Amino acid sequence: MYPMRNQNRSCTDTNQIQSFLEQARTGFLGLSAGDVPYVIPLNYVWVNNAIYFHGAEEGRKITYIAQNPQACFTVCENYGTITSPVPADTDTAYMSVIIEGALLPVTDINEAMEAMQVMLDKYVPGYYDRPLGRVHLERYISSLGSKTAIYKLPADSLSAKEQAAPLERMFYDGKTVHHDRA
Repeated sequence: MYPMRNQNRSCTDTNQIQSFLEQARTGFLGLSAGDVPYVIPLNYVWVNNAIYFHGAEEGRKITYIAQNPQACFTVCENYGTITSPVPADTDTAYMSVIIEGALLPVTDINEAMEAMQVMLDKYVPGYYDRPLGRVHLERYISSLGSKTAIYKLPADSLSAKEQAAPLERMFYDGKTVHHDRA
C-alpha cells in the first residue's frame, strides 16, 4: 500500500467511514488483466468489512477477475466547490475511500442472501413486503440468459480522505469573488 501523500486530508474515524460506505450510492471497481486496466461503476454494499456486488456470471468483468482477483474499489462523493479569491486555492469538498484486496466469489447461499438483502434495503428501502427468498437467488436467470454472480472484496487495506465543506466558502449560483472579499 502506498502512503497517503496529503496526510492532513486523511480520515481515520471508523464510524464516519462506515457510515459513508453504507450511504454512498456508486463505487468504482478497478481490475487489471495483463497490462489492460478496466474500471466499472457498480452498485454495492459494505457488510462485515467487505464490499459486495453482483452481476452476470460471464463477461469482461468476470474474465478479468478470473485472470487477476486483485482489485481496488473506490467510493467518492463530491460535496461542492470551495471558493477562494486566490484561484489556486479553489478546492473541492469531498470524501473518498479506497479499498484494496482480492475478490472472492460468494458461494455460501446464506452469505449471498444477506448481501443481496442489504443491497435491496439500501437501494429500494421498504419496496418489498418480505425478505429475499433463497429460491430467487438459486434460480434467477437474467433476460440475457445469465445467472447472477455475487462477489466480495474483503478490505485488506482501506484508506479514506476528506475535505470538509466550510459553508461560508461553498460556491452557489450567482456567487462571485466579490462575495468572498467582502
